[in-house]
Amino acid sequence: MKKYDYLVVGAGLYGAVFAERAHKAGKSVLVIDKRSHIAGNVYTESIEDINVHVYGAHIFHTNDKEVWDYITDFAEFNRFTNSPVANYKGELYSLPFNMYTFNKMWGVVTPEQAERKIKEQREQAGITEPKNLEEQAISLVGTDIYEKLIKGYTEKQWGRPCKELPAFIIKRLPVRLVFDNNYFNAKYQGIPMGGYTKMVENMLDGVEVRLNEDYFDKKDYYDALAEKVIYTGAIDRYFNYKLGVLEYRSVRFETEVLDMPNYQGNAAVNYTDSETPYTRIIEHKWFEFGTQDKTVISKEYSSEWKVGDEPYYPINDDKNCELYAKYKALAEKESNVIFGGRLGEYKYYDMDAVIASALTLCKKEGVR
Repeated sequence: MKKYDYLVVGAGLYGAVFAERAHKAGKSVLVIDKRSHIAGNVYTESIEDINVHVYGAHIFHTNDKEVWDYITDFAEFNRFTNSPVANYKGELYSLPFNMYTFNKMWGVVTPEQAERKIKEQREQAGITEPKNLEEQAISLVGTDIYEKLIKGYTEKQWGRPCKELPAFIIKRLPVRLVFDNNYFNAKYQGIPMGGYTKMVENMLDGVEVRLNEDYFDKKDYYDALAEKVIYTGAIDRYFNYKLGVLEYRSVRFETEVLDMPNYQGNAAVNYTDSETPYTRIIEHKWFEFGTQDKTVISKEYSSEWKVGDEPYYPINDDKNCELYAKYKALAEKESNVIFGGRLGEYKYYDMDAVIASALTLCKKEGVR
């Protein structure tokens, strides 16, 4: 007899959902995480009484009622609506692209005028089969929006010229011919009041959690403890990179406390010119409509990734997808190990999709 029914490797959203459901179903569960905290990349830390999104902005949004009903058992969500602003050399534009954006860009005041302007620029470009990201973007929204609001930001994000990036990265660009700057078209949206860490604490209430524990330092020991392993770490790391290393983009943050109540007046401002080294500035207090005397901002820098760095965005090009398929085939042969989550499946997941995927696994395992 093993001591636990399940060992969950990783205390992020995927692991926390599974652990909560399994525990509630009467299963014995141990959660371990190599970090010093729970909640993975949605971890929030209180600084100056402001819940700071340590690993970047996380705004919850979903159209999935099952997911919404589940997660709201563990936190009350506020009415935060994501309405980022783009700063191009001091010119401010609304995102996503909407009538406010088009009015500022061209002086147009009606949807018909905006549509005509975009169509005119598309036709002038004459791109029928986009060969790269630059051509794809111009073929969708024209040259002005591309040059001011896409080019610099995207090149900083990926560390490569847009002409060298594949077209598929931008499958579509939302063009809204309405005065609506709500970034997410989601029925349910908000931020958990009190922060994500408190929400995950509530999910893991009653579950045994061990932090500062690297699974691979004592893999044989931990494997011997449980009937099954739910592994949410990097899939290539599990196999000691024996087929090669899956690639990511990483992000670093410069966070500072400012002795002022309001730095930029918005939770997120994207810097879309190429000269500004960071991609955006997050002002954390606005996620929860803060009234504190001070404020906390984080400048976000996109960076190349190497093994040992924090992996953020999978580079899902042909080469990496082929390599992942080989690792997935190995994973399917692992008895009593289930791979899940953003790193385990080498997939960019929004938070609601992570939760939905974990709930699906719970149903398969009969722990609902």
